[in-house]
Amino acid sequence: MGFINTHLPCEECGSSDGLAVNEDESSKCFVCGTFTPGRNNQHNKEQNTQMQPAEQHRDKYVPETDFGNITQPQFIQGDVMALPNRGLHKDVCQRYDYRIGEHNGKPCHVATYRNPERTIVSQKVRFEGKDFTSIGSPAYFWGQHLWPNGGKRLTITEGEIDCLTVAQVVGEGKWPVVSLPSGAQGAKRVFQKQMKWLEKFDEVILMFDNDEPGNAAAEACSHVLPAGTCKIARLTMKDPNELLMEGRSREIVDAYWQAKVWRPDTIMDGTELFERLTTTKVNDSVPYPWEGLNDKTHGLRLGEIVTLCAGSGIGKSAVAKELAHHLLKNTDKKIGYIALEESIERTANSIIGLEMNKLLHLEPIKVDDDYKNAFEATVGSGRVYFYDHWGSLDSDNLLSHIRYMAKALGVRYLILDHLSIIVSGLDGGDERRLIDNTMTKLRGLVEECGIGLVLVSHLKRPEGRGHENGAETTLAQLRGSAAIAQLSDMVLGLERDQQNADARNITNVRVLKNRFSGNTGLASTLRYSHITGRLLEEEIASDPVENEQTPFS
Repeated sequence: MGFINTHLPCEECGSSDGLAVNEDESSKCFVCGTFTPGRNNQHNKEQNTQMQPAEQHRDKYVPETDFGNITQPQFIQGDVMALPNRGLHKDVCQRYDYRIGEHNGKPCHVATYRNPERTIVSQKVRFEGKDFTSIGSPAYFWGQHLWPNGGKRLTITEGEIDCLTVAQVVGEGKWPVVSLPSGAQGAKRVFQKQMKWLEKFDEVILMFDNDEPGNAAAEACSHVLPAGTCKIARLTMKDPNELLMEGRSREIVDAYWQAKVWRPDTIMDGTELFERLTTTKVNDSVPYPWEGLNDKTHGLRLGEIVTLCAGSGIGKSAVAKELAHHLLKNTDKKIGYIALEESIERTANSIIGLEMNKLLHLEPIKVDDDYKNAFEATVGSGRVYFYDHWGSLDSDNLLSHIRYMAKALGVRYLILDHLSIIVSGLDGGDERRLIDNTMTKLRGLVEECGIGLVLVSHLKRPEGRGHENGAETTLAQLRGSAAIAQLSDMVLGLERDQQNADARNITNVRVLKNRFSGNTGLASTLRYSHITGRLLEEEIASDPVENEQTPFS
């Protein structure tokens, strides 16, 4: 009976191509060794993976055994000898029962696996090159039977040859060393199965291969072990045996004794921070165009979200465009502008108009030298990128475009006008949840790309006097989700009394949240010019309700 289907995925160990299936639907994984009986056999999988009945004689090899109509292969006897081509002595091979034998007429190396009672349960058979097979199911670490009661320090390698190498080099076999049965791929699974035994050791050193699979396996297994017991040994070559063959066995010893306690990459020892603290540059800031706002905020910074909020018709977009123009004129940074409630032509002409001190939308565009010069100084400078889209859109689509602007085009500051329209057309109905998710994604993107984001957001209508009548802004009025305030570094509220003839052109800028310095309250008073379209700062009276509290975080 032969295999009719091979290179299938194995559910037991996670191998993508280790499983083979026979005509009777029985199967075997050649990675982990698990045997599953076919349709004519009633024994369960667990029974059939136990290849031999218990026996107490370490060197006794049980011959071929018949379970019903399923014949299990005979264990290989072979001979123990030194492995000069691997630099390994006979005594270490004897201790671990590593033999040279023959399987199906082909010479091979044989690593014998035993349970804690020293019963042979499986063999790993390796042929010339990298071909291998298994007889039985290696459910234990190789060499585990030598230390059934645990100890102070255990080392685990990725393969049997590396296990022999470390056992030979480190303390001449005095310290427990074992090997994974199925390499890096099935490492976590065997750790979970043998957890009770692993917990008998005070320390567990992982000396896996210094490559991507080995590092990934070490990371996965470290989470399984009790906190503080796992150590990682860093090799200077791919594996211990390579070091031995290069005459660099001392580096194996150093890696063993210098293994460091594993901890997540996100956990830092304060003693390791000196270099980072002393080499980190102060986060450069770009001043706002208005001094009062600078006094409280100390400017715009990369890696921060500044949320600009106000009621409808207060002038959020006008302030956002002033900021864009200011960044273009006072920095060498590239700017991104995403306006979802107007065309890019209108947005671009508004910024050009600020350069010309002229309201361009009130009359047909006159393409003269003044216009061309203003164009080249602003949106035509090669430092401005627009997103040509109007209306709502999928947040993931938006974020992919922002990421492209930042990483591919080098945009450092981006203005997004506005948040509510991003989620207005999305399915789900729960605006709070949608805004929550979008803000979380935006926060992550700002951190990932290191950009400065100016985000425009609406406010809920307050009780009593509305924002169009000059109502004071608060964090609680942010529309949709508390995540807007929580995930923003700075929140600026705009206040304007549109119905007051004497004050309708006056906008107050109030700092509602300031994570950088904590300084909040009324910051600037801006007067809008209907001739130039500019927002110019005026001197303000002291704010009787100015808030100097710790920033909302």
